[in-house]
Amino acid sequence: MITESFDDKTKAIINPDSCYGKRDKICDICIITFSNIVVGNILKEFNCTQVAAIASVNGNIPIFKFTYKGKEIAFYMTMLSSAGAGTCIEESHCLIGATKYIMFGSCGTLDQAITAGKLIVPTYAYRDEGFSYHYAKAEDYIKIRNAEKIARFFDELGLPYVMGKTWTTDGIYRETRGNMEKRKSEGCIAVDMECAGIQAVCNFRKLELYNFLISTDLLDAPDWDRRILGNNEEANHQLSNFYIALELAARL
Repeated sequence: MITESFDDKTKAIINPDSCYGKRDKICDICIITFSNIVVGNILKEFNCTQVAAIASVNGNIPIFKFTYKGKEIAFYMTMLSSAGAGTCIEESHCLIGATKYIMFGSCGTLDQAITAGKLIVPTYAYRDEGFSYHYAKAEDYIKIRNAEKIARFFDELGLPYVMGKTWTTDGIYRETRGNMEKRKSEGCIAVDMECAGIQAVCNFRKLELYNFLISTDLLDAPDWDRRILGNNEEANHQLSNFYIALELAARL
């Protein structure tokens, strides 16, 4: 059973340094994006240096570093899903030594009336994926530890936001109406693919995660409403959110 897979009593057979060797620390703060448009823009706007690369048969993922307000900040474009994004954190931590990760991305909304025009700060994530069960004991939800810190930061900047539970699933084409209604009845306001797994790996490795989302499509409608998913408006929101993440990074 996947819910019985967490094992903190025996050693892992492979660790990231088995692949990359021991590395010196390069940077403590790292921003994670899912958008190639964000990466392209930041490479143009800042004096960036590639400092490492996460190796993959799909193509290496470069990790860049630049200086902002006197702080050295790393960033990279992650893989999708809890397993993909969580593994990228494992390997980036080995490669550059970062201990503080700021992640932002898109999600589906389960209640447009609550989330419209607002950033979403996940407070708990429902663990409807497999990755987190290798990093944390089995429970339905995992707490997103720095949600209150994100909320205070948004208050300082005067940004509109809402806090609530998110439903993390790796089966985007198996988000059934029945399961959505169950999650909604438990207080979930969004659905994503990474929050539960990312928080689990960060807890296990004693790393700090700062996570927020924007809604791009609407599930709670008679028919799925794509809204801004996959269009230029979404890309613009992702770029705006990078600069929000950057301001947060400057304050950590």
